[in-house]
Amino acid sequence: RIKWNPSIKTLADRTALREAVNNNTIDIVATDHAPHLLSEKEGSCLKAASGGPLIQHSLIVMLELAMEGRFTYEKVVEKMAHMPSELFRVDRRGYIRPGYYADLVLVDPKETWTVAKDNILYKCGWSPFEGYTFHHAVWKTFVNGQLAYDNGRVSDEVRGMEVRYS
Repeated sequence: RIKWNPSIKTLADRTALREAVNNNTIDIVATDHAPHLLSEKEGSCLKAASGGPLIQHSLIVMLELAMEGRFTYEKVVEKMAHMPSELFRVDRRGYIRPGYYADLVLVDPKETWTVAKDNILYKCGWSPFEGYTFHHAVWKTFVNGQLAYDNGRVSDEVRGMEVRYS
């Protein structure tokens, strides 16, 4: 299931990546979110589809790393919200400011939960984190100021809007 590009590497490689985030060699932390069906992930490394479903858990993983002291919480916000907006010159996003679109995630930093089939929101129905216990949980998500996710429930009425660049 875990075939990524670039591939998962050694502990030394992971340490180097974390250092690159902290010293700003890496500008952005993001995911391409490739929710392949399990049937598409089968076969050899030459046949199996690359990538995985990560968008639901990417922020939580980074917050876990911050809890472990690998990053500061401020660095997580910088790399996952501020820098994408700045580098791509996205209009009125990436910060909490008057006149900006309210794209917000409220996180409970003390809620422990385990990834399981019944709390995976990906349409592909699986996660590389199944069985892993996290110590942060997304409580609510707002898109353009509208409540899009509320304690386990996704609103089908809330939609994003066209991103504008300045």
